[in-house]
Amino acid sequence: MVYPAVWLSLMMDSQTRNELAGRFGAIASQAGKLIMAIYADAPRVDTKPDGSPVSDADRESERLIREQLSKVLPDVPLVAEESFDPARCPQVPERFLLVDPLDGTREFISRNGEFTVNIALIDNGHPIVGCVYAPACNAMYIAGAHAFHATLSPGAALPPLAELKPIATRPYPQAGLSAVASRSHLDANTQNFLKRLPIASHRNAGSSLKFCVIAQGEADVYPRLAPTMEWDTAAGQAVLVAAGGCVIGTDGAALRYGKAERGFRNDGFVAWGRSPLSGAANDA
Repeated sequence: MVYPAVWLSLMMDSQTRNELAGRFGAIASQAGKLIMAIYADAPRVDTKPDGSPVSDADRESERLIREQLSKVLPDVPLVAEESFDPARCPQVPERFLLVDPLDGTREFISRNGEFTVNIALIDNGHPIVGCVYAPACNAMYIAGAHAFHATLSPGAALPPLAELKPIATRPYPQAGLSAVASRSHLDANTQNFLKRLPIASHRNAGSSLKFCVIAQGEADVYPRLAPTMEWDTAAGQAVLVAAGGCVIGTDGAALRYGKAERGFRNDGFVAWGRSPLSGAANDA
């Protein structure tokens, strides 16, 4: 089904959001198949001007996703990592798509499997539909009005929503929180923040899987106090919010999207499974 922008503006109800999440999942599955084919071989890796790595899997995945999304949401602008030009930041409307075709390129290169395909639809600054797919782990997370998980091999068809497993965050354990943090970007500010919380256990993970670990009730808090890009976080935030959590920026409000004037750059944030704990500031 094609979703024209005018129709979307009238019909973005819970059912439509869930249906779109399923469409995003189907596209991510195909991108995952392409990524895993390159992963099995020897990916070519280059360095971007900012010093970060980029592989042929990033580029080819973005090409596929862009092509497929244009068939589903032909009138909705798309901002994607590999085609983004910081010298020409596009002005976007209230509704647009954010894509990270391979989140966790360092994990992809190191071959630890913790990389994802991220697709999100933004509306009025908030991610309202999202998909996070980890093809090496066969883990699919999609969210519209509700959040779902499926075990799905790359390239496989996504089952109907009625057959997917709903996921939800858990109440904070009395014994202490379980924290999840970045494997590649654990900085001093994040470590200091965690020291101020009643943390009972801690684990590291790559890419946007950290949001999903909280969304399915396996952890409680994920602080990232260093900058990120909007395409790094939008899909994961969509999944976490639909599962009952929140993502709070350094200003104390929900992390917002469409910051074209800042090159689509986020400041720090903290992702929570439920409401933020009283007195836990997001700054160091």
